[in-house]
Amino acid sequence: MQTLIINIKELFQIRETGIDKVSGSAMATLPSIANAYLVLENDLIKDYGEMKDCPEINPEKIIDAFGKMVLPAWCDSHTHIVYAGNREQEFVDRINGLSYEEIANRGGGILNSAKKLQTTSEEYLYEQSKVRLEEVMHLGTGAVEIKSGYGLTVKDEIKMLRVIKKLHENYPIAIKATFLGAHAFPMEFKDNHQGYVDLIVNEMIPQITQEKLADYIDVFCETGYFSVEETNQILECGIKHGLTPKIHVNQFNAIGGVAIGVKNKALSVDHLEVMQPEDIEALKGTGTMPVALPSCSYFLSIPYTPAREIMNAGLPLALATDFNPGSTPSGNMNFVVATACIKMKMTPEEAINGATINGAFAMGLSQTHGSITIGKKANLIITKPISSIYQLPYAFGSHLIDQVILEGKVI
Repeated sequence: MQTLIINIKELFQIRETGIDKVSGSAMATLPSIANAYLVLENDLIKDYGEMKDCPEINPEKIIDAFGKMVLPAWCDSHTHIVYAGNREQEFVDRINGLSYEEIANRGGGILNSAKKLQTTSEEYLYEQSKVRLEEVMHLGTGAVEIKSGYGLTVKDEIKMLRVIKKLHENYPIAIKATFLGAHAFPMEFKDNHQGYVDLIVNEMIPQITQEKLADYIDVFCETGYFSVEETNQILECGIKHGLTPKIHVNQFNAIGGVAIGVKNKALSVDHLEVMQPEDIEALKGTGTMPVALPSCSYFLSIPYTPAREIMNAGLPLALATDFNPGSTPSGNMNFVVATACIKMKMTPEEAINGATINGAFAMGLSQTHGSITIGKKANLIITKPISSIYQLPYAFGSHLIDQVILEGKVI
């Protein structure tokens, strides 16, 4: 099926084949064409250009985008969409003065979500999770990474990953699965950390990779969670079993986790709210993508990732939601882009680059997603009539998306 979009006020994020990410000062540039057309062939981008050069074709569908902007769908490289229930009470506890760490220390946080998930059937877990996935798709997300990590037992981690696989099979959105068994230590391993690391290494990883349930392996490397040494052991095991590392790091403390991620050739290092000069130095010249999660900082009232320091060092930066029940109960990438501009002082061009082409890189989808490039997936956001692309982050509380096209079809 052929679709022709005409009279596009401005078509953004047009890139030549081979550009897989943008870094440093280049993040301030967002290539575009004014008064443009775009041709989609089935689920792929076939052609684009200025309206004066629009080809004479007879497509099955024509969309008139007069007054509207078109850009690639968001690429959200860090989520925990598959979970059971919610943690609304902890939200109130934080309002009343308890910190995230204090809530976790008394059995809340990740362990609270694990308790709920362990008593939820795979079928009901899928039904809850698909509602969240459908929501983010309608908010413009066209590719998403989903982590396990609320199971914390062999059986329940596998249950989560099977739900992620089922979502991937049933929805027209690219989904990457990440095994995050190293999210927290279960209560029964509170005083036996090596025992749980051994369970991850000797049982979880072999079973998960045998069933081909994950693309990536992740660890929460943080004070009170997994040490640098434990993180290294788990990542090395994952690599041996064919899993590419990603890592939660520097959310509350800088303990050397960025360097261990780089050492293990992690595809991304995520959170980075607390960054030391040595962390930025460790990332230079590597293939590891720094990922900021601004709506997590907003929800927890913790520092924001120092975007300007990272980009001034010549590094790339991706943006993601961290959608999860405890620290970011939202998968709205539009809010992420706005928050990056408002709180992290990223320009709209930098934020959109972070949420599209760099987000695609952070989940291994550079060849198919993240830009308007001939041959890439026809995943698009068509805005409502707006004055400029700056209105997206400026009017942060407004829903400015008119249509979302995923794999060539309006959803």
